[in-house]
Amino acid sequence: MIPRPPPFAEPVYVARPLLPSLEQYSQRLAAVWESGWLTNGGAQHRALEQELSAYLGCPHLSLFNNGTIALIVACQALRLRGEVITTPFTFPATPHVLQWNGITPVFADVDPDTMTIDPAAIEPLVNGQTSAILGVHVYGTPCEVDAIDAIAQKSALKVVYDGAHAFGATISGKPIGAFGDATMFSFHATKLFHTAEGGALAVRDAQLKERVDLLKNFGILDENRVALPGINGKMSELSAAMGIEVLRIVERERSERARVAAIYAKRLGAHEGIVAMRPPEKVRDSLQYFVVRVDARSLGSTRDALHDRLRDFNIVTRKYFQPLCSEYDCYKHLPSAQPSRLPVATRIAREVLCLPFYGSLGDDDVHRICDAIDFCVSRPARAGPGAPK
Repeated sequence: MIPRPPPFAEPVYVARPLLPSLEQYSQRLAAVWESGWLTNGGAQHRALEQELSAYLGCPHLSLFNNGTIALIVACQALRLRGEVITTPFTFPATPHVLQWNGITPVFADVDPDTMTIDPAAIEPLVNGQTSAILGVHVYGTPCEVDAIDAIAQKSALKVVYDGAHAFGATISGKPIGAFGDATMFSFHATKLFHTAEGGALAVRDAQLKERVDLLKNFGILDENRVALPGINGKMSELSAAMGIEVLRIVERERSERARVAAIYAKRLGAHEGIVAMRPPEKVRDSLQYFVVRVDARSLGSTRDALHDRLRDFNIVTRKYFQPLCSEYDCYKHLPSAQPSRLPVATRIAREVLCLPFYGSLGDDDVHRICDAIDFCVSRPARAGPGAPK
């Protein structure tokens, strides 16, 4: 019988912000104070935009105060209207940006392996009202970009990607932001790279970037002219300063997360009913999350039971993404939101579990988490929906 491991003294959360040296950040803030320039494209903003463009391989990159506003502006910049086909297996912001633009989200089912939007489910949904496809690189796993591009070209649709989880990911060496018409990156504090709160939009060409930059600054062209009905989406100098310092240490964090992932993969591989999600071949892992799928019948424990029982050990996991966006009160009335039309997404939402994943987790911490998982699944599962019979 597996002995009960001791709980952690403090909660171990799914994410922990990557923080630079306070001294280094303070020195950068001192330069901001000296300049007296806190926003509106100051020196820190310009420096970070240039450095991120180079790091991400996205020459036409625009910084934002958060990723949601960046996606809202993407819809405006591309003049999207009518209906946009997207995935129900995502964070609420993805369909919300469509609603904020007066666009109807149309939900397509997802691929059973990658959990990204399924191109085979997209094509039957295209009609005369469809203006774009909004894909999500879920957990940093890229969408099937070639298949989506083929559908878009056939039907003259725009393609936008929510790359909130995909910072630093590549496909066969090609930057993730190089696909589609626009890709949003989130720089929220929970992300691998962050600016405390922020985001960016990578677009296909310089002309589109000019429009994006106008839209995020109220549409102001100069002192006397306002060209477009824009919004305030600018990143502050304080956030940009944080981003510059975090970018200095992000590769070290990637290395530490790879160490954590290797321990998880080895330990959890002993359980037939726990499958660790890994990136496809030729994809550079974004290392944003460590995600497992729980097969209740093979494991003898449901995902929900494992999630709940790990709380007893002060281990806080997350059920990203349950409920599906299509199950929210504001969307469940849509014809495309019916569970019968989304069987794969509905099943996957009951299986996924995000484990604590950040570089400052020591080897012993990761092994303790795995010990707790071993203990939890060695006991009978709690009764509940999906429990094995």
